[in-house]
Amino acid sequence: MSGSASIKPCYYVGGVEDSATRTLKDITQPMSYSMPAEKICERLKKKDDQICELRYDKQIDLNNVDLKKLKVRDLKKILADWDEICDGCLEKTDFIRRIEELKPKFMREEL
Repeated sequence: MSGSASIKPCYYVGGVEDSATRTLKDITQPMSYSMPAEKICERLKKKDDQICELRYDKQIDLNNVDLKKLKVRDLKKILADWDEICDGCLEKTDFIRRIEELKPKFMREEL
């Protein structure tokens, strides 16, 4: 995770000095009791519902993933991470075809 992406969750739970709220204890205490995340979020929504809306981008291993099983949103993200576009792509297969075309170029750079 990079700079602002790692600060965002810390800000919302009160983990940085300029945080507006202090909910760190409200998160860590139920976690120590092995309370499910959904239940913790349910309780925290009363205080600040933004905490439960935080999402992290999932890391996709292009060497081992079946592109056909990914969602179109994930395929678009792969192209966006490569600063590439897919002109005229309407179907999932179009995005997969474009990624397969570009894969040798970008996968070689990562090695």
